[in-house]
Amino acid sequence: MILAFDTYYFDDKAKTVCISFKNWPDSEIIKSYSETIYNDVPYESGEFYKRELPCILSLFEKIEINRIEAILVDGFVFLDDYGKLGLGGRLYESLNKKIPVIGIAKSHFATMHQSEKELIRGRSEKPLYITSAGIGLEKAAKLIHSMYGGNRIPSLLKRLDRLTREK
Repeated sequence: MILAFDTYYFDDKAKTVCISFKNWPDSEIIKSYSETIYNDVPYESGEFYKRELPCILSLFEKIEINRIEAILVDGFVFLDDYGKLGLGGRLYESLNKKIPVIGIAKSHFATMHQSEKELIRGRSEKPLYITSAGIGLEKAAKLIHSMYGGNRIPSLLKRLDRLTREK
């Protein structure tokens, strides 16, 4: 099973949604999970994990799946080429490095050069920025490239984003 997490912030709350799907090219969500919790942690560049990691871990505890192939997060696994951990890296460590984590970001992080892979999908000229832990970067990028949908953002991840914004 593959899991993808995203969080949306409103007022002093955070709504985190996780979708599960079986195979990388799948077009359908198998199951979705959702939780809204109190969260007034302000956004800090390079410290995003302080805001979002507690939300992901809280929801993750409620998910009963035996075998997880990988977890996708909206953001970075690493924040530089020297191993500074981002949200995905902190999640990977929180899960005792047992589940590969792939970060998918829509914009480049200034201190990244070699630890990310630019990925062009569909007809878009703008890349996605892929980072990973527990799985090779090239393989991670190929898996994201293989996801369903002809646009820059894979269809399931667009649906995940919409689910997080629903109240």
